[in-house]
Amino acid sequence: MNKYQYKVKGVDYEVEIAEVEGNIAKVNVNGIPFEVELQKPINAAKHPTMTAPKVVAPKVAAPAAPVAAPAAAAPAAAAGAGNAIKAPLPGTVTEVKVQVGQQVNVGDTVLVLEAMKMANNIESDYAGQVTSIVVKQGETVMEGAVLLTIA
Repeated sequence: MNKYQYKVKGVDYEVEIAEVEGNIAKVNVNGIPFEVELQKPINAAKHPTMTAPKVVAPKVAAPAAPVAAPAAAAPAAAAGAGNAIKAPLPGTVTEVKVQVGQQVNVGDTVLVLEAMKMANNIESDYAGQVTSIVVKQGETVMEGAVLLTIA
């Protein structure tokens, strides 16, 4: 797994390349998984010491406050244990309604996500204890991004 640091328009991105298959690379940008289409496929058999593919950071609206990439990426690594609550659409986190260690039930609102000028309550699909919160208020997320985990 290769890790790279990028700065795009003043925002730091930590990019980790998890897997490359043909011209599709599975990457984590600040702990958020993406599938990136490469302009040219990389043949792993011919290039055992894989060179870094050109990765374009996702186009997102500028966050209200600067994003601290290393701090945001740390909880994502711990997010492997438990059930992930993912963003159903791209938007901005306006409120995190739970804390790590808090018990939640199915249907409890755990987060509010603003998308297309509408507030969307993100409800838990699982009952259990919040084990990690990957996002913070004001952060912009893409569809499918892990928001928090419940075990």
